[in-house]
Amino acid sequence: MAATIDSIEINGVNVPLIYEEDNRLPIVTTQIVFTNSGSISDSRKSGVAKFSAKVLNEGTLKLGSNAFAESLESKAIHISATAGVETFVMEVSSLKDEYENSLKYLSTLLKDPNYSKETMSKIKTMTLGSLSRKENDFDYIAGSELKRLMFEGTVLAKPASGTKESVKSIRVTDIKRFVKEHIVLSRAIIVVGGDLSLEEIKSSMKEALSSLEVGKSDEVEHFGVSQSVKKSILKRETEQAYIYFGTPYNMKVDDEEYYKARVATFILGTGGFGSRLMEEIRVKRGLAYSAYARVQITKSSAYMSGYLQTKLDSMDEAKKTVSEVINDFVKNGITKEELEQTKKFLLGSEPLRVETMSQRLNRTFMDYYKGFESGHSSAELEKIKNLKLKDLNKFIKSHKEILDITYAIVTK
Repeated sequence: MAATIDSIEINGVNVPLIYEEDNRLPIVTTQIVFTNSGSISDSRKSGVAKFSAKVLNEGTLKLGSNAFAESLESKAIHISATAGVETFVMEVSSLKDEYENSLKYLSTLLKDPNYSKETMSKIKTMTLGSLSRKENDFDYIAGSELKRLMFEGTVLAKPASGTKESVKSIRVTDIKRFVKEHIVLSRAIIVVGGDLSLEEIKSSMKEALSSLEVGKSDEVEHFGVSQSVKKSILKRETEQAYIYFGTPYNMKVDDEEYYKARVATFILGTGGFGSRLMEEIRVKRGLAYSAYARVQITKSSAYMSGYLQTKLDSMDEAKKTVSEVINDFVKNGITKEELEQTKKFLLGSEPLRVETMSQRLNRTFMDYYKGFESGHSSAELEKIKNLKLKDLNKFIKSHKEILDITYAIVTK
């Protein structure tokens, strides 16, 4: 079984369709992904994308939140909206027999969102309450501060959920504008899996989405990490020091050498026990329960980030150790044993990453979204299998930008 890529013509727009038929259970799951429509689009007012998703989770204006939810529940239909960084997703799932009804409910929701004053007030109150609780979430505070330092002056520096000030200022006109600009055919990618034929899906989706405007599709803007190394220490009433760190990573989303970054970062900090950061910070020095680092390569940004918690009096030593580990990693590279162990894990755990239909659909979507040919992920695994130590160490040593470490620390 594998997901395939096709398309549907709707109102003159060729909408990509990623599809996998699976008749083991009479279930159908659908996602309509709208690109360049997540929090990255909140340049005017932070928090609008996520606020819009919450509005679309409140049913229609005609039925209201409760009646719409009860109608869905009576037919075992699920509809939800979520906003990521670069994408906005409408998800629909149902039994096969209710598939047509599920899309009718989706179509009704998109035509008549619940823009009532009561809904806006409810969401605003809940969001402000959530932001208030995050004032004591020191991981959230340190992580947000790191993004602010690394992407200062850009939309990525702003919290995706917004600030108290921005959320208070959100009006129904902001939500209507977001929906009009972003929930459009030119930005849509349809992802469907389940017990239906391709032709059945095409026919049903064409009807369900025909009411959407064509709209405009823009390329996702890429934001570079700040060139200057920064450090910010925030004082709070805490018993631990929260150390978040980040660096630039000079790589594009469709870079053919991404598989090398994947292997290198696994060894440096993604691989848990056995990774360089975990070995030095926890095992050898007992400075933290865990230490982690990963590379994030998307259309909008490319950077490495990591974090750890440590005792207040160990903060300076832990921060120094992070810098030392990364410096040694770039200078001396990795060992043959580290490479072989990483290959075994990545190749051996591959079946676990594609055992469900949703995993396969997501992988095919990500390959398509990043601009790769179908089957790219499988080809990448073959490259990992054949990766030579000298080639990986050459790659690691070429990425000296990860020596430019920015720190955001919350401490007492």
